[in-house]
Formats: sequence, C-alpha cells, structure tokens
Amino acid sequence: MIDQQVRFKVFRYKRDHGPPSYQVFSTAVDEDTTVLVALQDIRRDQDPSLTFRHSCHHASCGTCGMRINGKEELSCVVKVLELSRTEVLVEPLENLPMVSDLVVSMSNFYGNYSRSQMSVIRLSEFVHDPKEPTGTAQFQRFENCLECGLCVSACPISGSDPEYLGPAALAAAWRVVQEPRQADPKAALDWVDHEHGCWRCHVAYECTEVCPSDVDPGGSIMALRKTVLKKKVSRLFGSGD
Repeated sequence: MIDQQVRFKVFRYKRDHGPPSYQVFSTAVDEDTTVLVALQDIRRDQDPSLTFRHSCHHASCGTCGMRINGKEELSCVVKVLELSRTEVLVEPLENLPMVSDLVVSMSNFYGNYSRSQMSVIRLSEFVHDPKEPTGTAQFQRFENCLECGLCVSACPISGSDPEYLGPAALAAAWRVVQEPRQADPKAALDWVDHEHGCWRCHVAYECTEVCPSDVDPGGSIMALRKTVLKKKVSRLFGSGD
C-alpha cells in the first residue's frame, strides 16, 4: 500500500470562541483509510481539540454521521481515496444544533423519535422454529434505523420548520402502524396527522437517498399519508376505521 497525502478542510466550532470557521489539515492515507480514521489520525497527531463522534467503525451504530463533500455519510465506511479528491470537505450534520466542531446535539432528534412509540429492539419474526441456546428465552432483533440523523440533515423541511417531526420519527411511526407490538397504531397515526407531521413533507426523498440502512423514510411518510387519508375518507362516508 502506498500512502498519499490528502488535505482535509474541516469545519471548526467551539462555543464562546467566535464564529465557525474551517481549518485545513494534511494527512497520509492509503486505499483502506476511511474518513473517520483520517480524522482520528489528525486528532492524534495534529490537533487533539478536534471533536467528532464515533464508536463501532462498521456502520452499525450511526454515531459518526457527518457531511463529506456536501453529502450526508457515515464516515466510518467512506474510503478517502475512493472520493478521488485532493481535498476533502468535512462538515457536521445540518438542521441539528451545533455542539463542537463535527458534533451536533441529537436531543431534539431523540425526543421526536421516542414519541413515535417504536422500540428499537423487538422480537425477531425471521427465525422459524428456532432452537434457543441455553439461557436464551427468545431471539430479538434491532430495527433497521441507526438513529444516525443523516435523513434529518438532508431534509430541506427540517431546515425550515423547527416543529417538523422529521423523517426518522415519521418512519418510526409507520413501523408502529406496520407492526404495533405493544404500541398503539391509532395513536401513532393521530400523532403524525398535523401540519408539522406527515403533511409537511415536500416529497424531496433526500432522506431516502442518504439513509445507510434502506429504511426509506420518504416512502414511509407517503404510506402514512395514504393510511391517514384512507381512514378520514372511511369516517366521512360512515364505513368506520
């Protein structure tokens, strides 16, 4: 493997230290170096004050989401040399409050997401006639959504309407309708049926485009609209829910 020097133009922000700015670093990368690893090298060797989130390094946790060359990505799986750039632009996710450098606050994101009632861990329906290992009462699975926030960053409405529930929360509500388990699908539909809910989406599908887990938030929002409208029409003509 031959190392190449690549420049990284990194967004910098420290609270109470003036307006945001950009700082350029140069670091060696090879064909296996991801943007996340390059940032870790920069922090270790050049600037320990550089802040960003990460955990799993294999696109399972969703914590390393950021904008790379203007596109929402999980930095742990984006290989630097595959970008074919001599300078890589790295910025925090948009439409979420800044905390420090590449770190944004996810409080509002999680607040809306939790109100959808969807549990991120559910009983698995994909294992048929399983033989559970000793000490395991049942098989469980995680929902596809990584709660990474990429969809909210890419959504043009999330940037213009602070009360908008957002694509991740709306997609979670649709999962409740699809698969209620202990949740209340009617309550989920009532929750999204307002001007800042499923009707606020402008059908840009940018959320679906950037989703790393194929959740298809845009499709989920359209499904919510169809279901809500169908119920309204049913009630109007007296055919019930």
